[in-house]
Amino acid sequence: MNERVRRNPRTEAVWAQLYESLAALSTSTGRRVLDIVDLGGGSGVFAVPLARIGHRVTVVDPSPNALATLARRAAEAGVADQVTGVQGDAAGLAGVVGPGGVAGPDGVDVVVCHGVLEVVDDVSGAVTAIAAALRPGGVASVVVAQRYAAVLAKALAGHLADARRLLDDPDGRWGPSDPLPRRFDEDGVRVLTGLVGGSVVDDPAEVVALAELEAAVVAHPAFRAVAAALHVLAIKPKV
Repeated sequence: MNERVRRNPRTEAVWAQLYESLAALSTSTGRRVLDIVDLGGGSGVFAVPLARIGHRVTVVDPSPNALATLARRAAEAGVADQVTGVQGDAAGLAGVVGPGGVAGPDGVDVVVCHGVLEVVDDVSGAVTAIAAALRPGGVASVVVAQRYAAVLAKALAGHLADARRLLDDPDGRWGPSDPLPRRFDEDGVRVLTGLVGGSVVDDPAEVVALAELEAAVVAHPAFRAVAAALHVLAIKPKV
């Protein structure tokens, strides 16, 4: 089954990069089935498609409701035996991966961490836990919100004071009611989808065109600087 036929422009660039990395890892390790942990994976938006292309996925999430939805989604997709839900967070990742853990006793091939580092209490500790969970040569896929796109969006909406606070705040927040504790400052992906009208994103024909345009513009540094999300693919050294 070709899971690439999803064409959600909000995630297409991330999926394209992740699929390429998984294919390269399978080739280099000789393992068609990879062991993956999806940290903060919630209801399985990424986990279930990854299982449908044959991988084993353990979702670690603090929400029992999200994990219940994950179980239903995995069952409906016919991959319940390839998806495991564990209630927990980054601080407890060592108990999930490693001796006695439910995923990869010697480490896992991939850790997916999308939309998590913005909200964890200890960013450095979470990154350390992700690195420790990986086998040598393993890949971490990390997606975080980027500050500059939020500044642009606030300014375009006419909220100039919030835009200025976003720009100046050390954590990239626009105020105490901002739902995100922090944003990050690097080039990223998903440049246009936060700026176009909802009618475009809701039109199936336009979704394909927008996804393809996103894939093209992220190749240009000038556009990446104002992308809504930063996607990092990091490889753990083998030595």
